[in-house]
Amino acid sequence: MTDWKKEWKPLFWIVAGFLAFYFLPTTHTRFQNALFEALELAKWYAREHVVLCLLPAFFIAGAIAVFVNRASILRYLGPTANKLMAYGVASVSGTILAVCSCTVLPLFGGIRKMGAGLGPACSFLYSGPAINVMAIILTARILGLDLGIARAVGAVVFSIIIGLLMHALFRHEERRNAQTAQMAPTQDRTRPGWQTLCFFAALIFILIFANWGKPQTTQGVWYMIYHVKWLITAAAALALAVILVFIMKVRWWKIVAASIPTVGLALAFPSYPQAAFAAGIVGLGVVTSLDRGETGEWFNSTWDFAKQIMPLLLLGVLVAGFFLGRPEHEGIIPSHWVSAAVGGNSIISNLFASVAGAFMYFATLTEVPIVQGLLGAGMGKGPALTLLLAGPALSLPSMLVLRTIIGTKKTAVFVLLVIAMSTITGYVFGLFVH
Repeated sequence: MTDWKKEWKPLFWIVAGFLAFYFLPTTHTRFQNALFEALELAKWYAREHVVLCLLPAFFIAGAIAVFVNRASILRYLGPTANKLMAYGVASVSGTILAVCSCTVLPLFGGIRKMGAGLGPACSFLYSGPAINVMAIILTARILGLDLGIARAVGAVVFSIIIGLLMHALFRHEERRNAQTAQMAPTQDRTRPGWQTLCFFAALIFILIFANWGKPQTTQGVWYMIYHVKWLITAAAALALAVILVFIMKVRWWKIVAASIPTVGLALAFPSYPQAAFAAGIVGLGVVTSLDRGETGEWFNSTWDFAKQIMPLLLLGVLVAGFFLGRPEHEGIIPSHWVSAAVGGNSIISNLFASVAGAFMYFATLTEVPIVQGLLGAGMGKGPALTLLLAGPALSLPSMLVLRTIIGTKKTAVFVLLVIAMSTITGYVFGLFVH
């Protein structure tokens, strides 16, 4: 006799799947357009973010797990670290890293794996994409000084409060983790600290300047940097090659062999530097994967992060594109619904802006023109700030990945904290600014 107490869940999913396909509205224009938008967003994400953002972030995360002394992470970001130091460092990290909610995940996973406390790690997770100095300046210039200042202050304060709340809510588990971390052996430092610092500086410079966004004007320091960003990226890559040879003890001929395709593509296609960048990433992967020493461990750690994160990110991007579309393009949800729901400054409008921002995918700096368009369509300044605080820090793809790193319960609490705090802050801001 069949035990339906055990079998009702499989039966439910089979029936639900059957009904979903049976009534699939494949002939409806909006459904067809939503599928197209899902694929277009995934295509854009693959072209603009995987090679330039995610792959360098994977290598940085892998390097954290292999080359960073575990005792240093525990000292500055561990569960028992000095709170002022831990949260101070984590809360301003986004001023250095111009990354989106997905790119920050490998870095978060790297410091968490090395023993960082949940509170400081979550502060870093929020601040990484939220406290982007370029985005803050762009917000003040385009959306107004009041929104720019409110976003900067709110993001810093948010990151600290969210980290402290995450630590408090899971303090018993964190206490056990702290005890385990203290008993765990820490690796001895194999090289001077300045060498490791130079190694990470080269990797971070590559990530930052390869993704340096084009400013709105053709004047000023931001445009000057944008104009020469690939030269700076190339200089950082050359520095990394020197470090690999003289500090990491990689055979020089391997680096030269891996550099030939990169240099060739850079000379052949100077107007498409992404091709040379991709060749450089592939070359770095090949060189490190063939090594049996610590650089081989670096590749293995990098590959572990890529296997864990990449499939879920792409799945999340497809789902987000299907429901919400791309900037200025609709998914299955009509854009006028969103515009109508975020008008005024009620708790409901701010909550809707927070939830919508949490599930949408915002690439670095794209949230500013999106909010600008919504403000033109009648969005209130309170919901605008709410969207700026919740949107860059969260997305459906990042939630799916975050769940695999810290678990369902912690992910749900983190998401709810961001949504609730963004809603309240936007509402209060809207009461004073019209």
